[in-house]
Amino acid sequence: MDAAHIEQVRRFNRTVTERVGVLHDHYLGRDRPIGEARLLWEIGEQGRDVRGLRERLGLDSGYVSRLLRSLETAGLVTVEPCPGDRRVRTVRLTDAGRAERATLDRRSDALAGSLLRPLNAAQRERLVAAMTEVDRLLTAATVAVDAVDPDHEDAQRCLRSYFAEMEKCFETGFDPARSLLPDVGGLRAPRGLFLVARLHGEPVGCAGLKLPPGGAAEIKRMWVAPHARGLGLGRRFLAELEERAVRHGCEVLRLDTNKALTAAIGLYHSAGFREVAPFNDEPYAHHWFEKRLGRPEPEADR
Repeated sequence: MDAAHIEQVRRFNRTVTERVGVLHDHYLGRDRPIGEARLLWEIGEQGRDVRGLRERLGLDSGYVSRLLRSLETAGLVTVEPCPGDRRVRTVRLTDAGRAERATLDRRSDALAGSLLRPLNAAQRERLVAAMTEVDRLLTAATVAVDAVDPDHEDAQRCLRSYFAEMEKCFETGFDPARSLLPDVGGLRAPRGLFLVARLHGEPVGCAGLKLPPGGAAEIKRMWVAPHARGLGLGRRFLAELEERAVRHGCEVLRLDTNKALTAAIGLYHSAGFREVAPFNDEPYAHHWFEKRLGRPEPEADR
């Protein structure tokens, strides 16, 4: 990794933390640090379960418990067991907590205005555009991709969303039982693997890889949630699956897709896949692709 890039990121972090006031224990002039203020924002009007808060903010349970105890002592939140499952704790804002959050909102707006006010109109546009891009890229860097069992609840949640979307966009609808992979158990080790992408603990994408002994690896059930598109997850899935196929000793990586998935088709072309003759009888496929692994594609084949 480029040392100059590392230094620039560190310089950016120092500038931002100083300018937005997170170095102080009294964030935005209130009697609490930024960690407690952020919890008040994240709890929201409907309340949140404590586990969801931890996953959303990437904090350990001990630290979150200390923050919540402080807010509870101040009368800003209540923390109670969930009626349906007493192992789950739910945190809600009190009336005082809602009033405190409203004050934080006003002061946060004022802080944002103070960042923009010294700049001219063109500089403001540049700063806001740069912040939007930084936010998008940092969000992309926050996504974690892990191999899970295809029966894991997060995997099944992604697959249900995938099937529902395909049902809407395919001309003939979509019934997984009619496909060549009716059971995702075929993507379980050692015959394959299944990846799930999570953003703040929420599953936002999946991708499977078939690893037949001595045959070509094949990508199946790749999907990214609509609200997570634009973060580069499709390309990240392809790179991860290609790397794992190479480690498995595969020389060819294949996939098939439906003509309705035009964005996916463009992605496959740009990732080095080339269209080939049909290699299976998948009833929902109109295009078949493959990529040779472990060496650059010959120029004539591109």
